[in-house]
Amino acid sequence: MNASITSSPSGTRAIVGQLLHLAWPILIAQLLSMGMMVADTVIAGRYGTEDLAGVAIGSSYYISVVMLLTGTLQAVAPTIAHHVGARRQEAIAPALQQGFWLALLLVVPGVALMLSPGWLLELASVPPAVAAKASDYLAATALGLPALLLYRTFYAFNNAVGRPRVLMAISAIVMSTHIPLAWALTNGAFGLAPLGGMGCGLSTAIVNWLACACGFAYLVLNPGYRPYRLFHAWQRPQRKPLGQLLRLGLPMGLSTFIDISSFTLIAILAARLGTETVAGHRVIANFTGMIYMLPLSLSIATMVLVGQSAGAQDWQRAQRTARLGMKLALGFALLIGALLWALQAPLVAFSSADPGVQAVALGLVVWLLLYQAFDALQTVAAHALRGYKVTLLPMVVHTLCFWGIGLAGGYWLSFHAPWRIDAPSVAGFWQACVLATLVATFVFGAMLRAVAKRHVADRPLQTQPTR
Repeated sequence: MNASITSSPSGTRAIVGQLLHLAWPILIAQLLSMGMMVADTVIAGRYGTEDLAGVAIGSSYYISVVMLLTGTLQAVAPTIAHHVGARRQEAIAPALQQGFWLALLLVVPGVALMLSPGWLLELASVPPAVAAKASDYLAATALGLPALLLYRTFYAFNNAVGRPRVLMAISAIVMSTHIPLAWALTNGAFGLAPLGGMGCGLSTAIVNWLACACGFAYLVLNPGYRPYRLFHAWQRPQRKPLGQLLRLGLPMGLSTFIDISSFTLIAILAARLGTETVAGHRVIANFTGMIYMLPLSLSIATMVLVGQSAGAQDWQRAQRTARLGMKLALGFALLIGALLWALQAPLVAFSSADPGVQAVALGLVVWLLLYQAFDALQTVAAHALRGYKVTLLPMVVHTLCFWGIGLAGGYWLSFHAPWRIDAPSVAGFWQACVLATLVATFVFGAMLRAVAKRHVADRPLQTQPTR
């Protein structure tokens, strides 16, 4: 089903239905992908605490780099969504082709970053044994980076044209392959030499190529894509379209990188507090990542529908879609927060058998609950702005909030606040993250209202013909 807004009613129930129709397959796909990282934590954690710390630090670095690159590639989604809304079907294939070229161009800096984490690990005073395991993990994952970037371009395209269900199916295939493969490579099953935490990284690389192959096969074989003629008259890299994608996507990628890195780099900056602290933070970070998948799925659905509305110049629907997306995200965040509070003890115990790790994790739960509620709101608002193709100023806001308040402020609260000098704690980072998301929520909300009102005032609703 193509979820184009030009054939849909614009009432509240219709918009909510369309948001949920797009969001739930994205949510399942995201949860399955996140489940791979949770599985890595469990597999590495049961192999050894040192390997768990190495995977925690390595995956934090990996996520930061990948989010920078795939966030840039997200420019494909609003670009194609605008074409869908404006009924420019002939422009969809060239836009996707240039997206694939952009993915290949981003491989070089991406692999270079994966293979050179040493400076950051040294800066953060990561113990040498843990740093070596983190570096091995990153070197293994770098083997799958080209496939991952090509697949994420396919991912953005499918969301933009309203066909997210295939992403759910591919994620299920990938996860069901990754878990036994990562376990076998880590523990040395079936005659294989045990690789420890590096085995999780190698498995990640292998299944990224599997996902890429599935996506390419689906594009070629599914008859629903034939009207787009995606591989007809294949274009070489074009400077102007690539420049447009970069101008739109680079701020998106940097925003995503700043948001994610301000959080994931906590594992590196807190490494001096010991492996138990890093591992406990990692356990809670996994919960955060799982929870984040719900507002992220709603955010992507909101971005696509706002983009389609903007392409059709239906500004009132775009405004209403953004508002409803934020309300849905907050409601789900509160519900999930209540469930997590009730189940925190067994969930933490499942993630680690180490009593010290469990104590650190349980001490962070209350900050997690506050963080995820505000983060849901700011995530949807930021993605709605992307649907309007407003990306540069949100990047500045992300930088000031998440690197300024969240990361720098968290470092001060954890190590240099008067009440923490003698007893540094990773909780300071979480407290600063809560404040950062709160500020971002108010700023992005104000920006979204201003952008929406300007479009509604300057360009009144244009009636679109029905199909």
